[in-house]
Amino acid sequence: MNGVRIDLHTHSAVSDGTDSPAELVHVAAGAGLDVIALTDHDTTAGWQPAIQALPPGMRLVPGAELSCELVDEYGRTVSVHLLAYLFDPTSPALVAEQQRLRLERLRRFRVMAQWMAADGLPIDPDEVLGSLNPDTPVGRPHLARALVRAGVVSTVDEAFARYLGNGRGYYAPRADTPVEAAIDMIAEAGGVTVLAHAFAATRGPTVTPEVIAMLAGRGLAGLEVDHPEHDPRQREALRGLAKELDLVRTGSSDYHGSNKSIAIGQETTDTAEFERLVELASGSTVRVGP
Repeated sequence: MNGVRIDLHTHSAVSDGTDSPAELVHVAAGAGLDVIALTDHDTTAGWQPAIQALPPGMRLVPGAELSCELVDEYGRTVSVHLLAYLFDPTSPALVAEQQRLRLERLRRFRVMAQWMAADGLPIDPDEVLGSLNPDTPVGRPHLARALVRAGVVSTVDEAFARYLGNGRGYYAPRADTPVEAAIDMIAEAGGVTVLAHAFAATRGPTVTPEVIAMLAGRGLAGLEVDHPEHDPRQREALRGLAKELDLVRTGSSDYHGSNKSIAIGQETTDTAEFERLVELASGSTVRVGP
C-alpha cells in the first residue's frame, strides 16, 4: 500500500456537505485519493450510494461523525465529535441514539429558525426542510445556506460568524450524546472511534490532555492529529499524546464540498496508521470498487 492517499473525514449532502455521496466519491477519485471514509453527521444513509459509486480499486471506509459532549475537570460542558468507523449500522442502541439525535437536531433547527424569522430574517423552516431528504440530519449549515440564498450573507462562514456560531444571537444548544456512552456504543457495534479536531479552539472550549487520556482508557482508538484547524504546535502536542497513549494517528480534510474552503485530501492518514485502525474493527468492512 505504499503511496496510498487516505482521507478519513469527509461529508456528503446526506448531512452538511454539498456533494451527493456519489459526487463525493468522484471528487475524491479525481483528487487522486485511494481511500476515503464517509463520515456524515449522525447518519449512515449515504453509505450505500457511495459504495455503488466506487470506481475500480478505490476503497471506502463506512463511518459517521457522532455529536457528543462531556463535562471536563473544570465543570465545563464541552462539545466533542467522535469519528466512528467500521461499525455495524444495525446495532439497536446505535440506531436508537442516531434517531434521537436527528430529532434533537430538528428541534434545535426549528427553535433557531423561529428566532430568526421573528427578527425579520428571511428564513422559512418548512421551505428549508422541504428541500432536504427526510433522512438528512438537519442543522445550522442548512440555515446558513438559506441565509446565503437570501443574500443576507455571502458565505456559510459569514453566516456562522454573524448569526449561528456559539455565542451568537441565534445559537441554541443541543442535547448531544455523552462521549463515554458513544465510545461504548460503537465498541459494542464492532467499530472504532477517533477523536476529531480535538484542539480546534475556533469551535469553542477544547478538551485537555487529561480528558483525552481518560477517553483512551474508556476505549478511544485514535486521535485526528492532522486537521485543517490544527496549527503546527497543536499537531505536535496531539502527536505526542497519541504516542504516549498508544492511539492511532489520523489525518483528514473534514471536507464539506462548497460549504468550506477545504480541499478533499488536504490532509491524509499514514498507511500504517490506517491499517492499525482497520485491524481494530469487526462490525463492518472496507468496501472496494469493482
